[in-house]
Amino acid sequence: MPMDNNPIALVDKAFYFIIGFSFLFLFAITVVMVWFVVRYRRSRNPEPSDIRGNGWLELAWTVIPTIIALAMFVSGWQAYTGLRTVPDGAMEIKAYAQMFSWIFVYPNDKETENELVVPVGTPIKITLTSEDVLHSFFLPAFRVKMDAVKGMKTYAWFYPDKEGEFVFHCTEFCGTGHSSMDGRLTIVSMDAYEAFLEEDDDE
Repeated sequence: MPMDNNPIALVDKAFYFIIGFSFLFLFAITVVMVWFVVRYRRSRNPEPSDIRGNGWLELAWTVIPTIIALAMFVSGWQAYTGLRTVPDGAMEIKAYAQMFSWIFVYPNDKETENELVVPVGTPIKITLTSEDVLHSFFLPAFRVKMDAVKGMKTYAWFYPDKEGEFVFHCTEFCGTGHSSMDGRLTIVSMDAYEAFLEEDDDE
């Protein structure tokens, strides 16, 4: 069942909102600019019009952009808080970044390298730290990005709403092997996940 306030939807909503207004204003400003060029060209308006002191105009171009900027802020804030508020019942998986791989430790202490396996329909909290330099965990399909810092614990969470395979990357330059510090997220059914936890790592 889809989760309410899925961060993916909140982040996408914020981006679409900002991009939509950007294109709207690009079109509107272009139209108005062309209209002014035609309407107030020298041949039709030899004496420049003076709009200084027009209270309604000054009020309009102050209030309208302020309202739009506040609406963008609210949309972005909802996306940010959605990414930072871990829902109750989330499954915690520890992630240790090191040059140049990711080590994941599951609730039963099973470990994997550069492979993250999670069950579908369960919120996942990734607790991050680094064994050496600064790294950054980026899971683009779920709009997740968070730094892994030595001596500090950070976190990110996501909601795996469908089965499949996705990629994640390190997006903080961490040395000569940085470009190869990628991994694979595999989302499986709960039965398959439980079977995965019971697999012998030596197999």
